[in-house]
Amino acid sequence: MERLKVLVVDDESRMRKLVKDFLSRSNYDVLEAENGEQAIDIFFEQKDISLIILDVMMPKMDGWQVCREIRKFSKVPIIMLTAKSDEKDELLGFELGVDEYISKPFSPKILVARVEAIVRRAIQTSEETIEIGGILVDKAAHEVKIEGVAIELSVKEFELLTYFITNRGVALSREKILNNVWNYDYFGDARTIDTHVKKLRSKMGDKGDYIKTIWGMGYKFEVV
Repeated sequence: MERLKVLVVDDESRMRKLVKDFLSRSNYDVLEAENGEQAIDIFFEQKDISLIILDVMMPKMDGWQVCREIRKFSKVPIIMLTAKSDEKDELLGFELGVDEYISKPFSPKILVARVEAIVRRAIQTSEETIEIGGILVDKAAHEVKIEGVAIELSVKEFELLTYFITNRGVALSREKILNNVWNYDYFGDARTIDTHVKKLRSKMGDKGDYIKTIWGMGYKFEVV
């Protein structure tokens, strides 16, 4: 199997080496960048990077700026590393489309486990069909069946359900859902998500209960 490329961006060489050593042992091909500008250059030169581990505090261009720039062109998974454990930083990360947020100091083994979980989700997202909890999503045919019976969904309802299922078990903010399902060129109200979720739940019948509301944040798809 081809080794997946991970870009590690941190101005501390000791931190880059630590992360690289652990990821290399897990069969990842690791590229390094010591600042945000270098990270942008490497990302657009390589074109086949599977995941980015990105430090927030860096010279020249910080992690938030790097994330914003990459998100204009790519949905590559991003894990943000920060010395802060500030809720505002964490919320900003999710609004920018960050997939995971890890505070320093952290366990390298936990970081590798997070990387592997995100890579698995990304691979599942690219699969043509997904089946879970009696729901079958056929991306090629743009069709959803529940217990073998096809249900009619709008384009956005289909994309929303697909996004929920491929991120099952993950708490998703409304901003993150907007960024990934409606994309960054959408300037409407985040409440449009609530309207779509309500319609989607209704069409899914009992399976609509899999979409859990997280009050004050957004939603989580969970099969119990």
